Amino acid sequence: MIEQYIEIVFNNPLASDTFLMGFQSPQIAGEAKPGQFVMIRVRSGLDPFLRRPFSICGTKGDVFLVLYRVVGRGTAIMAETITGDRLSVLGPLGRGFDIPGKNIRCILIAGGLGVAPLCFLAQKIRPETFMAGYGSFSGIIPLDRILEYDLHPSIATDDGTEGHAGPVTDLLEAYLGQNPSESHLLRVFTCGPEPMLKKVAEITSAMGISCQASLESHMACGLGACQGCAVKTASDVKRTYFHVCQDGPVVSIAQIDWNDV
Repeated sequence: MIEQYIEIVFNNPLASDTFLMGFQSPQIAGEAKPGQFVMIRVRSGLDPFLRRPFSICGTKGDVFLVLYRVVGRGTAIMAETITGDRLSVLGPLGRGFDIPGKNIRCILIAGGLGVAPLCFLAQKIRPETFMAGYGSFSGIIPLDRILEYDLHPSIATDDGTEGHAGPVTDLLEAYLGQNPSESHLLRVFTCGPEPMLKKVAEITSAMGISCQASLESHMACGLGACQGCAVKTASDVKRTYFHVCQDGPVVSIAQIDWNDV
């Protein structure tokens, strides 16, 4: 874990209120694994007091990437930063994805900003398919501006303004339904809103497909001290709760009590 004041090398708009920020840090870029995150103090001083958690979206040489959407005061401050500004960053933190071995076909399914950790994973494993769901066309994040290769994701929008009209989990069900006898060769990786993750858990569990999920949670410290990011575990897990910042954010989807979500 590293704590540094790190220079911003770019802060580029990608979609509606959505930005891609690059930080130049050979140490964090070199150590980061897909699924890990950083805690960022959005400006110097104590206001705002708390750091914000952000998934590492990828690396390009000694630069690591953060994808964020303006949803409140902290991210609004980030949107105003410019090249050359420095922010205090703590990371990389958390447990990342377990990278599968050869001959495993990987399916990545994201909802909204859930594309962030999955982009980093895609950079490492070149998945067979990448599915991304958004509310509408205006929210679609152009992944070709994040990754260094053309990913060609399958798109779903809730309002039908682009791609499949409906939840992105419809795409997952359709894909898996075409390959029912090959479930042992498939691995699903997912990140997004809790209702989406709950549906992915239902689909993959019914077919006996291994699935890893990157959980999204509000975090005050990122180190397990505040215990504010607890999630209830499944009944066969020895511990009653996981803390997303320490035990995750990446967990086996079978370890979570989705009835409590």
